[in-house]
Amino acid sequence: MDYRQLGTSGLRVPVLSFGAGTFGGSGPLFGAWGDSEGDEARRLVDICLEAGVNLFDTADVYSEGASERVLGQAIKGRRDQVLISTKTGLPTGDGPADWGASRSRLIRAVEDALRRLETDHIDLLQLHAYDASTPAEELVATLETLVTAGKVRYTGVSNYPGWALMKAQGIADRHGRPRFVAHQVYYSLIGRAYEADLMPLAADQGLGALVWSPLGWGRLTGKIRRGAPIPEGSRLHQTAAFAPPVEDEHLYRVVDALDAIAAETGKTAPQIAINWLLQRPTVASVIVGARNEQQLRQNLGAVGWSLTPDQIASLDAASDVLPPYPHTPYRQQEGFARLNPPLV
Repeated sequence: MDYRQLGTSGLRVPVLSFGAGTFGGSGPLFGAWGDSEGDEARRLVDICLEAGVNLFDTADVYSEGASERVLGQAIKGRRDQVLISTKTGLPTGDGPADWGASRSRLIRAVEDALRRLETDHIDLLQLHAYDASTPAEELVATLETLVTAGKVRYTGVSNYPGWALMKAQGIADRHGRPRFVAHQVYYSLIGRAYEADLMPLAADQGLGALVWSPLGWGRLTGKIRRGAPIPEGSRLHQTAAFAPPVEDEHLYRVVDALDAIAAETGKTAPQIAINWLLQRPTVASVIVGARNEQQLRQNLGAVGWSLTPDQIASLDAASDVLPPYPHTPYRQQEGFARLNPPLV
């Protein structure tokens, strides 16, 4: 397993990390992801650690806290071998104090997460979504309090708009407070919107990308084919309404390119899709989930080899879409392109 610095921080993370959203699954969304508990969850952690995957990502909203609870039990006795990443900010109840990133909510959410995880600190705390009702100054000051208290080591965000992230970084700099070092983002061969604004921001601000749903919400598993219905066992039957949208023809172009490279390399479509992400700028770690040992071992096969430049170019072409305004001219007109050369 290779390791990379998380942004410009001193924290080193594996290029693959494990998404514990499959732990303790319940409800229409998380229940479709997986429901590992007890010995099964501990076995998946065993396999990860044997492969060098020591970063485990969860959130308080995953199965109403059950994911954190199961993860805490699965790593019991080996806390010093793992890094825990969790998220907070999304609603966990109907009360006025059950959502957002206010000082009182953040402090209570961290205390609750520490209790469920059965640990005294969180290695990486991420704000699960932007909260427009909490001033950035209050947010940054509260995170500093948690870091100073030793309850949180590093901070990051997830699914944040670029302007809000940059505003928080500026406030942290102005007051000498800890900066965000990570941005957990949706990024895949069928979802490349991250590249337009958030990737250049990450490169400029020293943020490492932690990629969620690298297989496009299960669409790049190798089971979706042109002209064929969604397979009976696909989780898309339960979760498609929650998934980022993608046009069918765009999806099928990418699937065709993955199939061609799979025939050349002997690798699976998911392994190829994940390996492509690991070649992209700012990506520190790709979060992989697994409902069982077989899926986990297949995903672990995405590392230890590299796509060729021609194969990368083929995937780039198949997955390319024009970004939205105001970025479109920078791609279409030579004069604009000279002002903003690509990161790669």
